[in-house]
Amino acid sequence: MTKMPQLDRLSGCPSCAEPLEEGDLYCGACGADLRAAARLPAGGATCDQGEQPTLPTDGALHSPTASPAVDSPAAAAPPPPAAPPMPPQPPLSPPTGAGTLPAPPVPTAPSTPTLHLPRPAGQTLETPTSAAQAAGDAPGAPDPPPQPGAAPQPAGTPTGEPEALGPRCIACGTGGIDGDGCCEHCGHKQPDARDHMEQERGALAAASDRGLRHQRNQDFFAIDTCPLSDGGAAGIAVVCDGVSSAARSEEASAAASEAARAALRESVPRGAHPEDAMHDALLAAADAVSALASGSDTDAERNPPACTIVGAVTTAELLTIGWIGDSRAYWIPEDRTSSPARLTEDDSWAAHMVAAGLLSEEEAQADPRAHAITGWLGADAYELEPHTASFTPRGPGVVVVCSDGLWNYAESATEMAATVPADARTRPLHSAQRLVGHALDSGGHDNVTVALVPFPVPTDGAGPAAGEV
Repeated sequence: MTKMPQLDRLSGCPSCAEPLEEGDLYCGACGADLRAAARLPAGGATCDQGEQPTLPTDGALHSPTASPAVDSPAAAAPPPPAAPPMPPQPPLSPPTGAGTLPAPPVPTAPSTPTLHLPRPAGQTLETPTSAAQAAGDAPGAPDPPPQPGAAPQPAGTPTGEPEALGPRCIACGTGGIDGDGCCEHCGHKQPDARDHMEQERGALAAASDRGLRHQRNQDFFAIDTCPLSDGGAAGIAVVCDGVSSAARSEEASAAASEAARAALRESVPRGAHPEDAMHDALLAAADAVSALASGSDTDAERNPPACTIVGAVTTAELLTIGWIGDSRAYWIPEDRTSSPARLTEDDSWAAHMVAAGLLSEEEAQADPRAHAITGWLGADAYELEPHTASFTPRGPGVVVVCSDGLWNYAESATEMAATVPADARTRPLHSAQRLVGHALDSGGHDNVTVALVPFPVPTDGAGPAAGEV
């Protein structure tokens, strides 16, 4: 609180500090009405900050707490002549001793508008914590508190959390993604989730890429580990290559991979022989692909979904392989002075020509019909008989399970061994990435998928193997 002085003690105008003479009713400089001070009670009155005087446009000092006394001589005196109108002047700072005037409201910056973008169908949205965070300006920063004195929001303004924004474009970083997978701002086509996939599970790893020539990745893989009754563990890897000429081939490869993995994950821990488990797993995969041709999809009925498959199961002493089609498995020993081996034989036109002695390997692979497959999974497959084989490796190494998108650029076992990194058994994911990169650097004409299954050192040097590597 501040005190107001009595009129008879005033030595200067409370408005402009002009010196006063005794008996002055108006300030000679600014014309302020000095009678208001005379109406204050003797001994001074107090004025709360909420009742401070305000300075009107006419320059007179008014007090909201006092009114003119009717019986006061000063009140009965006529007012002075009105001064001629003055042009608008900028506001003056209050003079010293005139009391504190209320400060004008502090202007506040306009609130950041919430950006509303169309939500892509079928996509999961992420909710940012603020509009600024949603725009990418301040990740994790909380919303600023409301400014004091800010104007109230107009009716209909959304309140609460801003609307969730969907994924942003990988090219421009600002546009939303439409239903066709394109940026609504720059039009950039967004990559599909299957264009490049990687996974590491324990000592196993796999990677897959669309390649440089295809619009979709029709390959798929599944890797897993499971405990065994003897306290050890088994590694499981499955790679499937969708037949590009068939309908919904990308669905076929995904369904087959998961069906085979689930069947092996269920039967191997129960003590089933790995070859029997692999045989049943390939049949389960075939059933899963055939089921895709049923229903209301007429295109799938005319041209059933199809894929090839290759799988591997490793235990402490045994390596088991199963396949249908031309996806392959290779054995790469850790000791590179030992011989690598190709563990599968293709179900293809070229393989049949070589097996029949009609063409050499080089001649068959050079023929345009070389990659025409004679075995696959699908409702239109005939003479479906899974191939299985088991081996007892003589030392540690790694099993390479892959689609033809990789082995096209490293066909023989020797070429594959030269391509696989030396530390593949201890760094499987890094090695899978390197192998995919090798295929892309070599041309990337097809989808490329590879899974690596490290094989442990045998503990007893024996096993129920059907052959040796």
